[in-house]
Amino acid sequence: MGRVTDRRPVVRVRDGAVTRRPDTLTVEEPMELRLDGRALTVTMRTPGHDFDLAVGFLVSEGVVGSAEEVASIRYCAGATEDGSNTYNIVEVGLAPGVAVPDLALERNFYTTSSCGLCGKASLEAVRTSTRWGVAEDPLRVTTATLAELPDRLREAQKVFESTGGLHAAGLFSADGEPIHVREDVGRHNAVDKVIGAALSEGRLPLRETILMVSGRASFELVQKAVMAGIPMLTAVSAPSSLAVDLAREQGLSLVGFLRGASMNLYSATERVVTP
Repeated sequence: MGRVTDRRPVVRVRDGAVTRRPDTLTVEEPMELRLDGRALTVTMRTPGHDFDLAVGFLVSEGVVGSAEEVASIRYCAGATEDGSNTYNIVEVGLAPGVAVPDLALERNFYTTSSCGLCGKASLEAVRTSTRWGVAEDPLRVTTATLAELPDRLREAQKVFESTGGLHAAGLFSADGEPIHVREDVGRHNAVDKVIGAALSEGRLPLRETILMVSGRASFELVQKAVMAGIPMLTAVSAPSSLAVDLAREQGLSLVGFLRGASMNLYSATERVVTP
């Protein structure tokens, strides 16, 4: 799988037996995102679908909303001793007329794979104005369809099978069919990769779709869903209080603890059709 996984020696203890063997691990590397030649942010991510990650991040930050607003995207040469490309620097060029954001309001140039909000200048900078409201989205989905999503997401996690160390995000249709599934060490990166893939296909706003994530539902994931026009976010774990507040404010349907036929509905519950 190339740079997505790597091997490291490990001492394994099982029922008193000690063995030494190589273990397959998820790769985590920094990616610097440059916007029109200026450094915007550095995030720790799993290499792969980097262009989707870059443009998805820009959607989440309210910079772009369509593929036409992205003039170019490319890898820049990395800083290795032999001059080879590390593929860890991505530069996005905006189309003429697309405003470059005030970098003082953006991330302070470093985010970890576990916390997409680290470095935000203020809560006001987080509450980015979305281009599309989701409150009036006509999506309706049955509890039976929602119950199938965790297994469908898990089945699409190819790298997780060998490492057990990746989050996943999946975009699904109203009848539960997968549209895009992405994996990453950071749950927010996985979501950005899904949104970026959809933007490249001209799908935004993502009306009548469901975003499924493998972990908890944070404030930022709700924000990313709203920014992409996604009316429903589902998670196998718990939401935060601020995530619920934002979902109710924006009219997004938030589903937590989605495990088989069991689930908690926190907001805009009318979209979920119960027996």
